[in-house]
Amino acid sequence: MIIWLASYPKSGNTWVRLFLDHLFLNAKKFNINNSYVTQFPLRKHFSDLTPNINDLNELARNCKAAQLKLNLDNKVKILKTHNALWTWNNNKYSFTDENCTLGVIHIVRDPRNIITSILKYYRKENYKDALEFMKDNKVLGGGKEENGLPTIIASWSNHYNSWKKFKKNNLLIKYEDLLNEPKKEFYKITDFLSSIGKFQFDRNKIDKTIEYCNFENISKQEDNYGFLGNSRENKENNQKFFYLGPNNKWQNLLDNEIKFNLENLFKNEMKELNYL
Repeated sequence: MIIWLASYPKSGNTWVRLFLDHLFLNAKKFNINNSYVTQFPLRKHFSDLTPNINDLNELARNCKAAQLKLNLDNKVKILKTHNALWTWNNNKYSFTDENCTLGVIHIVRDPRNIITSILKYYRKENYKDALEFMKDNKVLGGGKEENGLPTIIASWSNHYNSWKKFKKNNLLIKYEDLLNEPKKEFYKITDFLSSIGKFQFDRNKIDKTIEYCNFENISKQEDNYGFLGNSRENKENNQKFFYLGPNNKWQNLLDNEIKFNLENLFKNEMKELNYL
C-alpha cells in the first residue's frame, strides 16, 4: 500500500523526502542525491498499461491501475506527488482511492511564501505571472524531464482542498512548523509512519537525520554536487533548486498589491490554516 507525500509545488515536499531518504537508506553520510522515496507518476509505472501515456485521458484512466500494480508486492511504500487528489471525466477516474492508499502526509505552506519560489523555479517574468500560475487549475507538462509525466496540480486552493478531503490516515504538516520546530514535526511524521506503516525507527538516527537535514547543509551540497531533482532548464541556467529556504519571507518580498490579491484569492483556506 502507498503512503503519499503530497503537496503543491514548492511547499517543502522535497525537504521531507530528503529526511526520509536518509532515514530509510541508513547511509553513513547525508547525500541529497540518494533516493528512497520515489516520485509518482513516472513512465515506468505505466509501461505495460498504455502506449500513449502523455495523453491526459490515458493517464487518468490508468492511474489507479498503475498504483495497484505497484502494490502487488504487498509492501508499504512512500511516494512523492504534486498531483492534486483529482477526479477526471465526470468523476469516472481519480488519482487514487482507499484501495490503493494507506495514508497521506499532506504538506502545506503559506501561499505568500510559495509565490516567490514559483517565480524563481518556474522562471516567471514577475509576481503577477506567478500568481496566475497559482490560481490556474494547472496541468504541468512532463516533457522537460525524461521520466516525468503530466501532473494535474490544480490551483493552490483546489490542491489543498482536494487532499484535505482524503479521510483515511491524513497527517497535515505545515512548512512553517517544520522551520520553527523541526524535531517536533519530524517526529510527528515518523510516529505517523510507525503507526500506519509499522515502520520502526531508531530515535538517535532520527535526531541525527534532523540535524543533517537543514537548509544550510542541503544548499551547500547542491553547490558542491548539484541536485538531481532540479529541472533540466534550471540546471542549464545555473538556477538552484534550494533557493531561499527560511529566508523566503513574504513580508520582505511582496508588494501590497500582490499580497492583497493572494490573501483575497485564498482567504478561506488561509484562515483555515491560520495564515490569516
